[in-house]
Amino acid sequence: MAAVSKACCVIPPVISQGYQAKGEYKTLDGLQTYITGPPEAAHAILIIYDIFGFSPQILQGADLMATADTHREYRVFMPDFFEGSPADGSWFASQSNEAQQKVGNFFQTKAAPPRTLSKIPGVIEDANKLSLESNTVFSTWAIMGYCWGGKVANLTLKSPTAFKVAAQLHPAMLDPEDAKNVDVPMVLLASKDEDQNAVEKYKNNLHPVHHVETIPTQIHGWMAARADLKDTEVGKEYQRGYKTVLKFFHQYL
Repeated sequence: MAAVSKACCVIPPVISQGYQAKGEYKTLDGLQTYITGPPEAAHAILIIYDIFGFSPQILQGADLMATADTHREYRVFMPDFFEGSPADGSWFASQSNEAQQKVGNFFQTKAAPPRTLSKIPGVIEDANKLSLESNTVFSTWAIMGYCWGGKVANLTLKSPTAFKVAAQLHPAMLDPEDAKNVDVPMVLLASKDEDQNAVEKYKNNLHPVHHVETIPTQIHGWMAARADLKDTEVGKEYQRGYKTVLKFFHQYL
């Protein structure tokens, strides 16, 4: 496919504080879902958030994905898979046994990947039905996951899959063996905190076209809930990260 024009993705200035989300919430297959982007968009993106749920940084990211590509807009869907009870940031600030037990329990229950995977088909089915209300039929779907959501996104990609392209952003639980089951183009942006050996092995195991990059100045979570957007450098890399994903999606979706 032809290269994408440098002007195709015009990321607006990142709002560091007090971001006002542009989308709305609707219930899809029993889950409150953040929906943003024009209803008439021909392409859809399913976002799997990180363990902290609907953070302002992720909502802003979803809005950027919806409309920042000036030549292609997307309808973006981000379900609340944790049903109003995401992980508590205080668990990760403490080394106490109680805090560690809460983290472990969260990953074994609410954040167990099979639990989320089982809900994705119903969400997509309801999203497709919703699009018909605007006389729109999505021609293609993409999936994008942050942190824990990156793992979930990866597990949806074994053929046959509903998705034509995928993104993992500072992925957690990255397993090079999972790459062998990926049958669609993949963009993966890692932080300095990911295991770089695992990132390299994952890249080497990817067979479809891919873009794998580590941003050495950024921490795990810089495109999501841990992004300190008041920091100029973080804001710059936050913007660049979304621009990278949008260019990749534009080219392969």
